[in-house]
Order: sequence, then C-alpha cells, then structure tokens
Amino acid sequence: MSLFLKKPISQLMAESAESEKSLKRTLTAGSLIALGIGAIIGAGLFVRTAAAAAQNAGPSVTYGFIVAAIGCALAGLCYAELSSSIPIAGSAYTYTYATMGELMAWIIGWDLILEYAVGAATVGIAWSEYLNRLLGDVLGVSEIPYQWCHSPFQHAGDVHGIINLPALFIVIILTMLLIRGTQESALVNGIIVITKVSIVVLIIVLGWKFINPANHTPYIPAATTYIDPDGLPHNFGGFWGIIGAAGVVFFAFIGFDAVSTTAQEAVNPKRDMPIGILGSLAICTVLYILFAHVLTGIATVEDFRTSGKEASVVFVINKYMIGYGWLSKLVTVAILAGFSSVILVMLLGQSRVFYSMSRDGLLPKVFSDIHPKYKTPYKASWFILILVGLFAAFVPGDIVGDMTSIGTLFAFILVCIAVIVLRKTNPELKREFKTPWVPLVPILGALVCGLMILGLGWPNWLRLIVWLLIGFVIYFTYSKKHSVLQNKGIVVEPIDPPKPNFID
Repeated sequence: MSLFLKKPISQLMAESAESEKSLKRTLTAGSLIALGIGAIIGAGLFVRTAAAAAQNAGPSVTYGFIVAAIGCALAGLCYAELSSSIPIAGSAYTYTYATMGELMAWIIGWDLILEYAVGAATVGIAWSEYLNRLLGDVLGVSEIPYQWCHSPFQHAGDVHGIINLPALFIVIILTMLLIRGTQESALVNGIIVITKVSIVVLIIVLGWKFINPANHTPYIPAATTYIDPDGLPHNFGGFWGIIGAAGVVFFAFIGFDAVSTTAQEAVNPKRDMPIGILGSLAICTVLYILFAHVLTGIATVEDFRTSGKEASVVFVINKYMIGYGWLSKLVTVAILAGFSSVILVMLLGQSRVFYSMSRDGLLPKVFSDIHPKYKTPYKASWFILILVGLFAAFVPGDIVGDMTSIGTLFAFILVCIAVIVLRKTNPELKREFKTPWVPLVPILGALVCGLMILGLGWPNWLRLIVWLLIGFVIYFTYSKKHSVLQNKGIVVEPIDPPKPNFID
C-alpha cells in the first residue's frame, strides 16, 4: 500500500460540479474585500500585538505586520487557485490529498488541529481576560480570582493559577450552540464586523495624540534575548526580533483564506479573487500598522510585559488615555462579542476537517456521525470540546497562540507546494483563477512562511515536531489500516451537512 495514493481529481470534480448547481455567482470584488476584512480583524490584533511587542520587537512590531502580510498575500493567491480548482470541503487537507497523497494529507489534517482547535483555545483564553475587564471595569463587580482564570503554569507573585474556568466555559457554551446548528442573522454578523473595524479606527484616531516619542526610541531595539515569565527565550530586537514578531502577529491574519473559499461564488473570479484577497489584506495591514504604532507609542514595552498582557488594549486606554474610560468599556464589550464569533468559526472549521478525515477513514468513523435532528457532526464536536477545553483551561495563552501560528504557517507552505505539483500533474484542470508567476509566487510564499517559522524560535519548533511525531504514530497504527483509499482504491467524499453562517 502506497503512502502517497492520491484522491482521483475526476471524482472530486464530478462532485464539485454537482455542488456548483446550487451556487450563484453574486460576489463582486467589493463584496470579497468586505468579507476578507470581517474575517481577518479578530482576536489576533487585540491580543498578539502586545505579545509581539513585549517578547520580540518593541515598536518595530509594525514591520512584523508587513512581513506577515506579504506571506499571507503570497499564500492567499495559492489558496485562491486551489479553491477554484478543487472546490471541495476540507480546505488544505483536501488540496494536499489530491496533489501530494495520503501521508501528506494526514500531516496537513493533523497540523490543521493547531490552526483551528488550538486557535480556538487561544481566543478562549483572551476571552477570559476580557471577561474580567468587563466585570471589574464595566459592571463594577468583583473579578474572578486569579487562580480560577489562569493555567497552572502561570503565577502572579505567590498566587498560582489552577484552571481557566471562563475559557473552558465559553468553549462549552459555543460547542453546544454549534451542535444545535444555531444561525446568526446577517444583520448581527454585519454589526460585529462594523464594530470591530470601528474600534480599531477609534483607537488609532483618538490615541494618536497620546503617543510618547520616547516609547518609539529606538524604533528597532538592539538585538538581545528576552526571557519571559515562563522561562522561555525570545529573540528581541534586530532582524530576528522583527521576524519573530511576524510569526506572532501572523495569528492576526488567520481567516483571510475565507476569501479564497468563495471562488465559485465570485462574479469574475479571475479578476475579483486577487482583488478580494490582496485588497482586504492591504486594508487590514494598514490598519494593523497604525494600530501597533499607536499602541506601542502610548505604552512602554515593560507595560506589555507586566500589567497589560492579553488585555493590553484596555490597560493602555485606562492608564494613559485619561478621559476615555468609555472607550475601554466599549472595547471590552465589543471584543468579547467578536471573540465569541471567532471561537465559533474555529470550532466549526475543526469539526469540518475531522468530518472529512473520518469519511476518508483516517479518523474513527464516529467523527462523521451526524446528529439525527440537528444534522451536524456532533460527536466530532464533543471530542473537539475536550481537546480545546484542555488547552484553554490548562495552557498559557502565549504558548497556544504561537502553536496556532506555527501550525497555520506550515499548512500554508504545503498549500504553496500543492499549486506547483498540481500544475505539473494536472495541467488540463479547469482553473477559475490562476496564481500568477508560478512557480515564483508559490516558492516565495513557502520561503516567507518558512522564515516566520524560524523566527518563532526553537521551543515552538520542538512543539511542532512533537505534535507531528504523535500524528505519525496515529497514522501508522490506525489511519493507514483503515484508509478507504488504501483498502478499496476509492474514496467516499463527504457530503457536507448544513453548517451555521458564522463570520469571524
């Protein structure tokens, strides 16, 4: 049995043709840009910006955003071609199965757990921090004691964390909603997106006059090593500090690939897809750079390392922007709502990958069982709840955030490679959108994403290697033996159950 058996493209395209009958080409370039902005601006900006400034780059975190945006743009063009060529559920997992075979597909499917499941845990931890701000600053009631909203690996003086109950709570509630298939109205989704963008603009405009030039001097700190409170080393300052910051703030861009998944519904995908991807990335990058410039200009690096942490935005407003307490309250409420939407999207994405892998035999069949009433893969969702809940309750936010970034970057590298492979193996395949300058763009995309992985440092490389080794053990002891493709020479591609209309 070959480790590199591929899904037949002909079968994928036949099922794709069936699904296309129900899709209407209604999305314009403007619609795609709006979709991308709504998907991109989420938890990462409000949480990871301060982390990158504290651990890696100080004020030059703005340059980190530029590097991350370039990597996302190059990978996004590759995503756009694959999604228009193989418009089937499973995202990068399906693309890899069709181009590089089963073993690589397993690797990417296993790796996507770092993007979706661990990503949901990261946002859940940030949600916990902002919940305390809501309780204390907005509602004026007692905050949740430190030990019940932090992991056992965190401490504040003599007080050690035990379990992050709020993070676990929000994951449980949203998993239950996801299983029921609850839908949010387009109006509510639109309000959340507008609110997130408005908050970013407000902080930039109102915070500009509070910038202290001393906090931007030097703009690129001298290269040193920073040891965080958990004893982990980080490259701080200089070139590698900026690259490390790019890997950290990359989390803020996760979600842009949502644009590429709408290729079948674009009015003119050849023209509109690159406009939608690059346009939304360009707008968000400008907002991100201005936001980071203002945030690092108002507060010091030491503020981000000690007092602010996951809720640094609210901390900065309360400490330095005197007279704008109302803005911190607005930020807290809106961010909590936005975070909830982000967690839903990530939990949903993880359940879809598990569902596809289960139907292919690479995971137990139980993960593709559909609820008789709600028509959702509920058993997969319950398992994901346990996985995400453990990370959210017992692992610090910085660690899971970087794991999400390195997992997604690795997925992007394989997507870039998949474009080159598919051009060679299936040149006749109909492509509604073609990545320009192949193989140059995919190669550059893989190199930039690889550079950001290098910048995340050896502790994160080690976590990724250990995670992949665990995946290999599962594949060779279970998945390879139960693979539908390996055992029957055919694959049963899943027909997706109805899914909620959630927007990050």
